[in-house]
Amino acid sequence: MPFDPPHPKPASTVVLLRDTDSGLETLLLKRNKALMFAGGMWVFPGGAIDPEDLAKAKGDEQQAARIAAAREAFEESGLQPRVEDMLEISHWTTPEAEPKRFSTWVYAAPVDGDTEVVIDGGEIHNFRWMPIKEAIQAHEQGDMGMFPPSYLTLRILSRYNSIAEVFAGEARRAPYKVLPVFHHEPATGELFALFPGDGGYEAANPSLTESTHRIVFCGKRWTYIRDNVAECFPPLDQ
Repeated sequence: MPFDPPHPKPASTVVLLRDTDSGLETLLLKRNKALMFAGGMWVFPGGAIDPEDLAKAKGDEQQAARIAAAREAFEESGLQPRVEDMLEISHWTTPEAEPKRFSTWVYAAPVDGDTEVVIDGGEIHNFRWMPIKEAIQAHEQGDMGMFPPSYLTLRILSRYNSIAEVFAGEARRAPYKVLPVFHHEPATGELFALFPGDGGYEAANPSLTESTHRIVFCGKRWTYIRDNVAECFPPLDQ
């Protein structure tokens, strides 16, 4: 019988940004390590799109994604980005082999950096405002666990020194649409997420390396690799 992958649930997340004297910072939230999904991971505010979000958007799913991201940001951090200020960075869909799938819009939005962050102590156990390059470094040193979309989004934003630069720079390109393919290598413990343009993408086989467009988890960090890839498959960190 042919495999029928579960339908991805619409969701959204927002990278909250503030300008500081030392440069651009973002808010990262640490999820309760006891949670079944993403326990202990550092994430951006976000979650599934509710029927109420769709109703407010009059059935427009992309507008509902913005509304949901703003709602989740307020529920998880007490900060309230404006829906009209959100800039779409990318759209990620969970691989077809996964039992729980999401179709997730990723936005960036400015917030008032002086507003107090309020977390519930239940789903969210900690938070940190961090310069973006420091957050990347913390992950690469194994100190902050993240999923690939979060890590690659930080790498995109690390090119900018202010919110104005983010909006000017990212408005010049179309948002990335990403559907990875996962592969786990039991012998080494490595986890691969293969992207379009990788030689092993169609077969979900990372040993096919005539072109490499992937992110690899080994130890406590992700490593993004792009080599000999056609120009029609742009880097996901630029």
